Amino acid sequence: MSKKAQAAERLIYLPLGGAGEIGMNTYVYGYGVPGQERLIVVDLGVTFPDMDGSPGVDLIMADIDYLAAAKDRIDAIFITHAHEDHIGALGLLWETLGAPVYARNFTANIARRKMAEHGQPEKAVHVAEPWPQTVKAGPFSVGFAPLSHSIPESSALVIDTPQGRIVHSGDFKIDKTPVVGEAFDEAMFTEIAKDGVKALVCDSTNVFSPLPGRSEASLAEELDALVASLTGMIVATTFASNIARVKTLAEAGKRAGREVCLLGRAMRRMIETGVEAGILSDFPATITPEDAREVSRGRLMLIVTGSQGERRAASAALSQGAYLGLSMKEGDTFLFSSKTIPGNERGVIRVMNNFSEIGVDIVDESGGKYHVSGHANRPDLQRMHQLIQPQFLIPMHGEHRHLREHVKLGAESGLTGVVAPNGTMISLSGNVPVVCGHVEAGRTYLDGSQLIGNLDGIVRDRIRMALGGVIVVNLLIDEHDEPLGDPWCELMGLPETGSSGVPLVEVLEGDLSQYMNRADDKTLLDDERLEKEIRKIVRNLAQIEIGKKPEVMVVVSRLT
Repeated sequence: MSKKAQAAERLIYLPLGGAGEIGMNTYVYGYGVPGQERLIVVDLGVTFPDMDGSPGVDLIMADIDYLAAAKDRIDAIFITHAHEDHIGALGLLWETLGAPVYARNFTANIARRKMAEHGQPEKAVHVAEPWPQTVKAGPFSVGFAPLSHSIPESSALVIDTPQGRIVHSGDFKIDKTPVVGEAFDEAMFTEIAKDGVKALVCDSTNVFSPLPGRSEASLAEELDALVASLTGMIVATTFASNIARVKTLAEAGKRAGREVCLLGRAMRRMIETGVEAGILSDFPATITPEDAREVSRGRLMLIVTGSQGERRAASAALSQGAYLGLSMKEGDTFLFSSKTIPGNERGVIRVMNNFSEIGVDIVDESGGKYHVSGHANRPDLQRMHQLIQPQFLIPMHGEHRHLREHVKLGAESGLTGVVAPNGTMISLSGNVPVVCGHVEAGRTYLDGSQLIGNLDGIVRDRIRMALGGVIVVNLLIDEHDEPLGDPWCELMGLPETGSSGVPLVEVLEGDLSQYMNRADDKTLLDDERLEKEIRKIVRNLAQIEIGKKPEVMVVVSRLT
């Protein structure tokens, strides 16, 4: 290769999801001639819908049109850990990318299940050994450096390139006693950084939390005391993937002389995966829901899914009556050993109020007594900066305000940083990070069994129908291009009667009949023009009668 060609090569970083939001993590690194870079993908995560912005949608993931167009240049996909916001889209998007997938053993186990669920080949997932072992992927050499988080075998990625080393932190905290999984190893990261690190691409979730993070092990004493003090049935919820927390809760229940039952498929699957992966060999014995129904309330503890108020989870079902034959009563206690993720407050409060109406006592995380975060707080981020001492800092995994604040935090230690939200392509080739392009960074929705784009208009139309209601107008035109009978209307999601006191259907059908009787031949022959005029009449009448302009569908049927 000529020196001129070599000089043209560049090293790029491109977030497609997870930068400017919390969730949906999808990152791209590339090396080569601009537009011809060899690429690796880090994480393929999802975020979850809400009824306000994405009604009816099942999951949301990054728009990967950029990657689809470069499919032949993707050398590998690396998954940092098994949380849904990092792995949840793997089975849905893998076919479009087609590259080999690398993850550590526990994560690979979850990844294979994701692939199998969507009919993709499990053999595409390869187990990577931890650092200092590495995986060669085109011009990249990638190692999985173990660190602590709220799920086992989380890893930072050490990405070696022809233009320097990158450390992609993934999600992490500095925890020397994580209960399950590996402790944070400062010596290892010091060794990783000793020859210089070009860029630290770093978790920003808790950049606004001023106190040092607390260890997972610090919860055991408080949880033991709480569980031992309670009468009646105890139900506790936490993130299903937080195996360490589930274990701590189960041990607290056992020490209090209670039988323990796990409820929720996701939680049971995570525990089973931990056992299969060899990282969970001493989990307390549990009983089945059937056996739990025979245990007296004062001797039973349930650990359940649904810490974020998810409507279909065990917590929500219990708050609405019963789940698998088990129910809560006055005098029982429900414990949230979890933090409410921003955006989920409404669902969690709904569950809390449902329990309150039953007479169940509710205990939340109470300022950290019963929950610790899996993400590095501000002082711990500073410690990571000190260990890695990168040439520059690129914050990720956070809303835009988190990214900006993280750049400011790095500047306190003399680090050059850049705010790079989704779609911002950054050149890492020089001595400072430089924006070198932008990519459309939209969203892809899983809607039922189909993947649709956020620009397809489907969800937008659904929102408009939900906000304004729908009126369907039916017309019959005979073989002589004359109206056959009067138009008739169907209302959905609208009041039956408007300001005139007359049924809205009658008002609409009366005016439409008059219009059809006076419509000229040119209009009656032109379906598009006819639909436009009728839509205008209906929307204007609805505005007068009910103060809304609903969506209007006009169905013209012609007899031949």
